[in-house]
Amino acid sequence: MKPKQTLLLVAIAVIVLGSGWYTARNKTHERTEIASGTLLFPNLAPSLQTAARVEITSKGKTIVIAKSGDDWGIVASAGYRVQPGKLRELLTGLTELRLIEPRTSDPEQFARLGLDDPAKPDAAATLLRVLDGGGKALVELITGHRRMRTQGNVPESIYLRSPGETRTWLAEGRLAPDADASLWLDRDVLNIAPTRIATATITRGDAALEIARAEDKFIVRLPAEAGTVDGFKLDEVGRALESLSFLDVKEAKDTPGEKLGTGRFVTNDGLVVIATLFRAGNDIWVQFEVSGADAAKDEATLLANRLRGWAYQVGAWKEKAMVPSLEDLRPTPLRAAPATQ
Repeated sequence: MKPKQTLLLVAIAVIVLGSGWYTARNKTHERTEIASGTLLFPNLAPSLQTAARVEITSKGKTIVIAKSGDDWGIVASAGYRVQPGKLRELLTGLTELRLIEPRTSDPEQFARLGLDDPAKPDAAATLLRVLDGGGKALVELITGHRRMRTQGNVPESIYLRSPGETRTWLAEGRLAPDADASLWLDRDVLNIAPTRIATATITRGDAALEIARAEDKFIVRLPAEAGTVDGFKLDEVGRALESLSFLDVKEAKDTPGEKLGTGRFVTNDGLVVIATLFRAGNDIWVQFEVSGADAAKDEATLLANRLRGWAYQVGAWKEKAMVPSLEDLRPTPLRAAPATQ
C-alpha cells in the first residue's frame, strides 16, 4: 500500500472515531481516540423535542420529572410544576457537553471521581436518564464530581461515564442534575404588589374585618369604631400576596387541619384573590381562588389555572397578614424597663 493511501485511511478512521462517543442508547464498546472538544451528544437537540420524562437517581433514590401537556412536574408531588428555567438549563447543558480527555477505566477508582454506583446509598454519582413519550432512552449518563472554575471565562467541567462502560471522561460544560426534588419545585405562588391592593376583607367565624386603601396607606373600614391599630401591621396585610412562596405543597383534597378563615383581596384593576387558611399543628396551609374581569381577566385566568387544586404551606407569620383579627392589628404593648437596683 502506498504511503498516501495509508495516511488517507488513518485520517478516515480518526474522523469516524470522532463522530460521536455516545448515541441515544449506550454502546457497549468504548472509544478513547476522540478529539478534545468533541460534542458528547452531537445530534441530541432535535431529539429532546420528544422528551417526556427525566429520571435522576442518587444514593439509591430516584426523582421523576414528567411532562403533562405543556408543563413538567414532580411525579412524587402529584405532578406539581418544576422551575422551567432549571429544567431548560439541564437539557441545554446536555447538548453542550464536550469531551476533554479520557480518564481511568479502573472501577476501583470510580469513587474518587464521583462515578461509583448511583444505586448505592453512599454513592456520590448521579444517574441521569431522559426518555421520550414511548419510554425510549434519549440519554443515559452517570455524572460525577464537578470542577468549578473561579477564573473569568473559564468553563466548568464534570466527570462522567456511560452505564455499562468502564471508561470515564472529563467533559467541559455545566450540568447540575440535582437529585433533591425540593430544589426543582417552582415555589413562587403569587406576587401582587401592595400598591395594587384596594381592599382586603377578612372573615374569621362570625367576625368580619375590612381593610381599605386610603391614598398612600391602609385603614380599617369595618368595624367603623376599630380603635387604635398599628400602621405597620396594616401594611403587612397589604403585602400578604407579595413575593409569596411556599414551604410545601399538596393537592387541595389533602389539606390538613382546621379552617381559620378567609381573606378576600381585591386589586384596583379588578383582580380578586380569596385565600382560605387552615392550621395543622404549628403549620399554616392556604388554598386560593382567583377571578377577575376586564383588565384583570387574563391575569386571573392564568393564576386560577396555576393555583386551582393545590394547598400551600406558608410561613406561620402569614396568618396575621392574610386573616388577621382586629386584636392582631393592635399596637404591641411596650415592655416595662427592668427596675434598677
